[in-house]
Amino acid sequence: MSRFDAVDRALLAALAEHPRATVVALADRLGLSRNTVQARMAKLEGAGVFLSFERAIDPAALGYPLEAFIAVHVRQKRLNDVAVKLRAIPEVVQAHGLSGAVDVLVRVVCRDAHELFRIDAEILQIDGVERTETSLAMGELIPYRLRPLLEAAPAAE
Repeated sequence: MSRFDAVDRALLAALAEHPRATVVALADRLGLSRNTVQARMAKLEGAGVFLSFERAIDPAALGYPLEAFIAVHVRQKRLNDVAVKLRAIPEVVQAHGLSGAVDVLVRVVCRDAHELFRIDAEILQIDGVERTETSLAMGELIPYRLRPLLEAAPAAE
């Protein structure tokens, strides 16, 4: 589903503004029936539109106030093995394979600098990892958002 009609867009915009809204609240807000909203939500979910709701949990609330990004340089034939090993490190909250100078960008959370040092060492010990470059996140300048895309996207015909 790459294009949305006006109802889908209104529903997604309402969810972007109020992510915890109930189906009934969304129906009232949009002037739609509960069944229509529920059917549209099911269609959107089935199409893979919604990401994991875990992303709304603040790691700092769980005792992990520091966040860092680790650029990982990998021997290409080992990329899948490296990804499996990264997945086993609890502090790795996200990883992306990239094109360009960096092979994998890993987002980690930690309690303090000593723990970050340990996590980086653990990543360096993975067979296939050549080197890492670690950057401490100083603050989130633009939080994850999609509302501007919804507002800018052309309507389905």
